[in-house]
Amino acid sequence: MKKLISIIAIAFVCVSFVFAGGAAEDSSSTVLKVGASPEPHGTLLNLVVDNLAEQGITLEVVEFTDYVMPNEALEAGEIDANYFQHLPYLESFNAERGFNLVSAGGIHIEPMALYSKTYDSIEAIPDGATIAIPNDPTNEGRALLLLESAGLITLSEDAGIEAVPADIVDNPHNFSFSEIEAASLPRVLDDADAAVINGNYAIPAGLIATRDGLYVEGGDSPYVNVIAVRSGDENNPAIQALVETLKSDEVAQFVAENYPNGEVILVD
Repeated sequence: MKKLISIIAIAFVCVSFVFAGGAAEDSSSTVLKVGASPEPHGTLLNLVVDNLAEQGITLEVVEFTDYVMPNEALEAGEIDANYFQHLPYLESFNAERGFNLVSAGGIHIEPMALYSKTYDSIEAIPDGATIAIPNDPTNEGRALLLLESAGLITLSEDAGIEAVPADIVDNPHNFSFSEIEAASLPRVLDDADAAVINGNYAIPAGLIATRDGLYVEGGDSPYVNVIAVRSGDENNPAIQALVETLKSDEVAQFVAENYPNGEVILVD
């Protein structure tokens, strides 16, 4: 009986060491929580999960479907980074909310475009038509700049990237502008004559800028989507590993195969 008790005790000690060793191994892994829009940001992040795991980094992707909560969650420390926004939006959000979030690296551009299910060219859009545009400051300005570039409106010289409809100084076609939450724009396309839609919402709706867009943003766009972090974390090794992995040949090949029409353009 004593011998049996001794064997059980030894076995228990061995099992304890095994679990302790496993816990020590798990604790050495860095967990990185990154908030993201589902498409293409979440898709690209999920693509590099295994690559980061090989570097001792456990990537957890937290999906958001709006443009406010990911920055609030980052500021509050609920996530370690986010990947959903372009740099002008990040800078505008910081100024508006008093946040101090920074870019750890630019990853890609999603060209914004003007879409319509009723008209097949910008010339066909009739006078007095209603055009839906995003209602957040930087994307609304971006949409109006796109429409100006298309020759549909003229903005005041000092309008800048946060232009609003009140900055329109010439509207020869007497267009009306419906300011809509960016995420809802694909759904209102049936009701509006046309809509300017961000790439990350156009893609899940089956819209391809170069195929379906009546007018598409140029390749020199300053609206680079970035990995955003709290100030001071931009040089965190895990964050830099994430940025570098998203710039890998594997990601480039995936983008070339899955976004062949320029829906996602990687930056250097």
